[in-house]
Amino acid sequence: MRIHPVDLTIVVLYLLGVTALGLWFRRGQRNVRDYFLGGRSAPWWALALSIVATETSTLTIIGTPAISYTTNLTFIQLVFGYLVGRVLIVLLFLPGYFRGEIFTAYALIEKRFGTRMRAVAATTFLLTRAIAEGVRISAIALVISVVLGTSEQLAVVIVMALTILYTFEGGMKAVIWTDVAQLLLYLTGSAITLGFLFHSIPGGWNEVRQVAAASGNKLQFLDFSMHLATKYTFWSGVIGGAFLTMASHGTDQTIVQRLLAARNEKDSRKALLASGAVILLQFALFLIVGALLYVFSQHTPLLAAGERADRILPLFLVREMPAGLAGLMLASIIAVAMSNASGSLNSLAASSILDFSAAAGHRQDPAKFLRLSRRMTLVWGVVLMAFGFVPWGSLLETGLTVASFPLGSLLGLFLLGTIDRRANSAGALVGMFCGLVAIVTVWKFSSVAYTWYVLVGACVTFLVGALVSRVAGGRNRSVQFEASGHTELQQEIR
Repeated sequence: MRIHPVDLTIVVLYLLGVTALGLWFRRGQRNVRDYFLGGRSAPWWALALSIVATETSTLTIIGTPAISYTTNLTFIQLVFGYLVGRVLIVLLFLPGYFRGEIFTAYALIEKRFGTRMRAVAATTFLLTRAIAEGVRISAIALVISVVLGTSEQLAVVIVMALTILYTFEGGMKAVIWTDVAQLLLYLTGSAITLGFLFHSIPGGWNEVRQVAAASGNKLQFLDFSMHLATKYTFWSGVIGGAFLTMASHGTDQTIVQRLLAARNEKDSRKALLASGAVILLQFALFLIVGALLYVFSQHTPLLAAGERADRILPLFLVREMPAGLAGLMLASIIAVAMSNASGSLNSLAASSILDFSAAAGHRQDPAKFLRLSRRMTLVWGVVLMAFGFVPWGSLLETGLTVASFPLGSLLGLFLLGTIDRRANSAGALVGMFCGLVAIVTVWKFSSVAYTWYVLVGACVTFLVGALVSRVAGGRNRSVQFEASGHTELQQEIR
């Protein structure tokens, strides 16, 4: 079913408008500090909203309601862990990021374990982010194909072309401020969708309670069971979610780049903690929408037999929402996906340029270095577009599972460098490899839920890394991440 002409007009105008907004921020860019960190001029509240928009993406907007549509509200327990993880990042990692002027998370790894481990960590991030973003771009294609009636391949090309354009021109400042605009819009649209959906259910709240009671546990949001195979329990949520967030927000360049874009450590801390409150509200909203979609579909079926649950929200918007409101919500879903992809493009380009010595010859010329950074953005745009053509499974859970594989090893590496003063590069490298093997083994040969993968990988990486460091011996490169300086990195961007 195609979208109403009024809604189509809103979608097209919004796509063009957000692209124009991103292009506008090209002004005043002189070096990679401006391009990759927005000149460190954004206020903390804008960075908080940008962090939320970055971790949200289209697969979250359409995948979270699909989870509560098919199961219940227990996914919210994972968000409890997201809050705990943010506090741990503030305590463990954030101080190191603001001792000296650094521009990627993996500069800390070089300070602690040398250039080889910096390259290993950065390569792990690049591969992880590219694959995970491919899953997210598939979500963009899913929405647009429903809206426009096009193929998913054409949808990928249209949206990624616009995203590449404004990221190439506007850099991080464009990413941050388009994030802010888009997050406010999609939260408003989600709230409107919730109200309209509730109003559309015959019988209102009484009907919701009756259907929930008949389904057994549709409104359940807490599960204190100890089964490791159960994806969403209180324990896997708080513990597994905390480790997942420590990895994704403390070691993944996409989020760390926003923390580094703050004016100082205090603003960065406020941005990260404030984003936790917003993310809790957001996921609660999405999950309730999914539960109400289940109740609504008992009266007005939306999905055909065998159709993917991820299509439930786009189908409701296109078929049931009034003209204008549907277009606004669809535009915001598509736009936040563009924003998310643009943030990944910028961080992938930053890591590619700053974390590998191959670009060293360009660092003495700021203008040439800036041009190289823009070209790298184009390269990654093509790569992400290609990954967007790959068919994936259940979008949200696939994205989280894919991210969990290498993020466990990365988190273990950062913890090893932060906590263990005797750790060395040999132990770090062996530990990372063993951590990745451990996660793959658990995934392949057990029924343990993906929510535990990061914890498994981090613990194995840390323990093996500490053991090998003591057995192998050798000189420890430096003391903890607290070491200051980073003069080489400061020179890179001037």
